[in-house]
Amino acid sequence: MKQTQPHMPAQPDRHLLEALDSGFAQRVVQVGAGGERVAYRCGGGTGPVVVLLHGISSGAASWLPCASLLAAHARVIAWDAPGYGDSSPLAQARPLASDYAQRLEGLLQALGVQPALIVGHSLGALMAAAYVANARQLPARLLLLSVAQGYGGPGKEAQAQAVARQRLEALESLGVDGLAQRGPARLLSEEADPGAQAWVRWNMQRLNPDGYRQAVAMLCGDDIHAYLARRPDALPAQIACGSRDVVTTPPACGTLAERFGLPFSLIPDAGHACYIDQAAATARLIRSVLPAGT
Repeated sequence: MKQTQPHMPAQPDRHLLEALDSGFAQRVVQVGAGGERVAYRCGGGTGPVVVLLHGISSGAASWLPCASLLAAHARVIAWDAPGYGDSSPLAQARPLASDYAQRLEGLLQALGVQPALIVGHSLGALMAAAYVANARQLPARLLLLSVAQGYGGPGKEAQAQAVARQRLEALESLGVDGLAQRGPARLLSEEADPGAQAWVRWNMQRLNPDGYRQAVAMLCGDDIHAYLARRPDALPAQIACGSRDVVTTPPACGTLAERFGLPFSLIPDAGHACYIDQAAATARLIRSVLPAGT
């Protein structure tokens, strides 16, 4: 007897999209001497500021399921990185993580906030590491999730070229929509529910090709180790990833944590997009990292 495949919604649940507009609405500020636009979403109240940095295949809106669980405990700010959403791209064709970090610093200065916690996911972890290596005002804590370490280090030239070629050829042959259709299979665990899969697809469908190309260049041309080596000793940091992450695997993240003497933990049953796959567990982890008394 032929088994029927479960229905896969083409769009996220209507209530989720309504919550995006009502409780996590987009705002835009201009930063820097050139007035570059930075789009961001903000939720929660007057608690400690938690800044969320998305990865290469995502955007600010993707944090909604996790951010909504943090709203009672924190003021949550999630940006669209340069070249994503309505944020202006960077001027450099091949930017470094430090270039993204400089734009982030401009956003935080424009908002007049000093984060209690910066959370970087995947390529956002590389940006977060660059930020704490250079920023004049540090967050109280740093949490790196499913860390994309970059391919710009010594001896990784061939791997960097291969990764860049694979990603750019996929973009050219499949287009943004094609990438989005195959995204959930790689970014989520096999047990992820249809709603999570629809959410990953919906967010990936909003990628800007040129911004994605810049991010690929950064991924393949930079290296997180150089930034973490310059992290101030007084800044507490830790690393976590999904136990079923096949992109930035537990062994890879664990080795990075061990090299820099950082605490490491697994988010049970989560794939690479842990904050979508296991939003509640990721939100609990984020709350646990917040400084005491905030």
